[in-house]
Amino acid sequence: MSDHILVERRDAIQIIRLNRPEKKNAITRAMYAAMAKALRKGDADDAIRVHVFLGVPGAFSAGNDLQDFMTAATSNDMGKEILEFLTALSSARKPIVSGVNGLAIGVGTTIHLHCDLTFATPESLFRTPFVDLGLVPEAASSLLAPNLMGHQKAFALLALGHGFTADAAHEAGIVYRIVSADRLEDDVMQAAAEIAAKPPEAMQIARALMRMPAEPLSDRIVREARHFAERLTSEETRAALLAFFTRKK
Repeated sequence: MSDHILVERRDAIQIIRLNRPEKKNAITRAMYAAMAKALRKGDADDAIRVHVFLGVPGAFSAGNDLQDFMTAATSNDMGKEILEFLTALSSARKPIVSGVNGLAIGVGTTIHLHCDLTFATPESLFRTPFVDLGLVPEAASSLLAPNLMGHQKAFALLALGHGFTADAAHEAGIVYRIVSADRLEDDVMQAAAEIAAKPPEAMQIARALMRMPAEPLSDRIVREARHFAERLTSEETRAALLAFFTRKK
């Protein structure tokens, strides 16, 4: 595990913290590998119900460590760790909550497109200068961002590289809630705890349904109905209904 990625478990919550403040959390290949490992391990652990991503004050991440990546490019070993992380991130079964306090540049922005709830401080800045560097959008952001915020805002973010303030990111749907810096981690953890307290199988199915590709409404109704019928006979639902009716008495 990279020293620049700290992994902590609090009850049913796994916290993955980027911790390279001297480089504003610029991400190296070793950091990608460590985050991928943590996501896979947490997803495989039934005791973990939610993942949390955090950075340090002033920076969630300044993006990729370009020096590290230029070294990788010259050795024909470009992208393996990145793809492993992005695959683990995009295929994670369990909900993901993130908190941003400061810079969220490049992949420091696109990570949050895969999160279910993102909190940010008013000082946060989301920016993806891919084209400015002669590069292109990554992490499926060219698909996720237009679906989330529409073509024009996505173009401003991903192609023009315009910075989005916390307010703009909130309006675009990247951010769920803007909170003060002194409240950020408490509010992130409170949201994660609320998720963790829900029936885990039902939560994972509900999340997976919302993240599926577009399909005809009639197909989605049938798919939801099948899951709904299966859930009615599950132990989770029996326990939840019993608790509900007990409270009603």
